[in-house]
Amino acid sequence: MIKQIPNIITSLNLLCGCVAILFAVSGDLVSASFFAFVGIFFDFFDGLAARLLNAQSQVGLELDSLADVVTSGVVPGIVMVQLLSEAFTGHTLDITTVFSYDGWNNAMMRYLPFIGLFVTVASAYRLAKFNVDTRQSSSFIGLPTPANTLLILSLPLILTFQESQELTALILTPWFLISLTLLSCVMLNAEIPLFALKFKTWDFKTNAKRYIFLLASIISLVLLKFIAIPLSILLYILISVFWKDKR
Repeated sequence: MIKQIPNIITSLNLLCGCVAILFAVSGDLVSASFFAFVGIFFDFFDGLAARLLNAQSQVGLELDSLADVVTSGVVPGIVMVQLLSEAFTGHTLDITTVFSYDGWNNAMMRYLPFIGLFVTVASAYRLAKFNVDTRQSSSFIGLPTPANTLLILSLPLILTFQESQELTALILTPWFLISLTLLSCVMLNAEIPLFALKFKTWDFKTNAKRYIFLLASIISLVLLKFIAIPLSILLYILISVFWKDKR
């Protein structure tokens, strides 16, 4: 039974992702973001539990990828669809009427938001590559799907809890969302080495970039709230690109 604990944690990730999908489809993006965040929390700890309990298995690896496709692939894709729908039409997508025809222009405004699902496709491709890429055992090549999910899910939280006309106008600009969608797809699969947050030791010298990144992220979260999430993702990329470890 103990050996199944990591798989149970992974299953909780999958369950949270499924609940998040239901909320996202219904237009409740805040609840969708909450359940996706909880799923990502479980995703972080299933691998840790597997290592601590010496319970790594091929089944666990496959289950982890399947859960990530849902929580860090399908959920952010649907959330992006809903954000694009709000940007184009002023309201979230109603799937029961999206395929009804009432003129070409109106139909295009309803169909264009499906561009957001490119995030889901790119995330699934990134996870498939990760499973067969031996270079990513201790670091990442391309933006990890949970980081990309946090970036996208921060947008509805900023819109809801940090009301600002400037931020709302920017986030709900169609071309901003389309550009972010395409940038996410590129960054997920870009050949850019990014450091992992796994600590093999606790000494500062070996993990300086990790400690600095975590400290900066915590401080920015306290000061800037949800706006800190995209800033932290940007900081993560910049540290990875410009702070090279000495060999």
